Amino acid sequence: MRSVEEIADEIIAREGGFVNDPDDPGGATKYGVTVGTMRRLGLDLTGDGKVGAADVRRLTRSAARRIFVTEYFRGPGLHRLPVPVQPSVFDMQVNAGREAVRILQRLCGAFGHPTEEDGIIGERTEAAAAGAFRNAPEHFVDAYGIERRNFYYRLADRRPASRKFARRRDGGKGGWITRAEEFIHPRYHLSAAEHAARVAAWD
Repeated sequence: MRSVEEIADEIIAREGGFVNDPDDPGGATKYGVTVGTMRRLGLDLTGDGKVGAADVRRLTRSAARRIFVTEYFRGPGLHRLPVPVQPSVFDMQVNAGREAVRILQRLCGAFGHPTEEDGIIGERTEAAAAGAFRNAPEHFVDAYGIERRNFYYRLADRRPASRKFARRRDGGKGGWITRAEEFIHPRYHLSAAEHAARVAAWD
């Protein structure tokens, strides 16, 4: 079983280095850590009394790993979820914050274990996730990944500026979609034709 630190390193590898895409609401980002997160944590790495893009550029991999493990895994209580689904929820938590847990909570309801969709892992969500996973251990992780993929498509439906993250210029699957499918069994991956049909309305 992979450690949470190893999972964090995989997230860092997926996120890549420094970017500051004007179409990304997160702003300046490095290794998946946004300038907003660094401001919240008071990480003034340049020592100039403010936290901005220059501080993001100075972030190290080891610092990013510590932030992920502390703020995005242990802090939100992801360790309380069934172990097999933790990597996907952790990756989504880094990518979309509390929406990661809301997706899980909605999925628990669909599996017959409803809980409040507040993005917080409390006793009720912990019990609901355990029950849902226990009822369908071979399907729950894939179902979470599919719901996550659907979330990205719906987000791009609503926000045209984000479509480039879900669809490449050549029409293929964008980074958001391939990222979600890393946690889904290949038999549930969309074919190129299915992806094209899903995004056809964006043209």
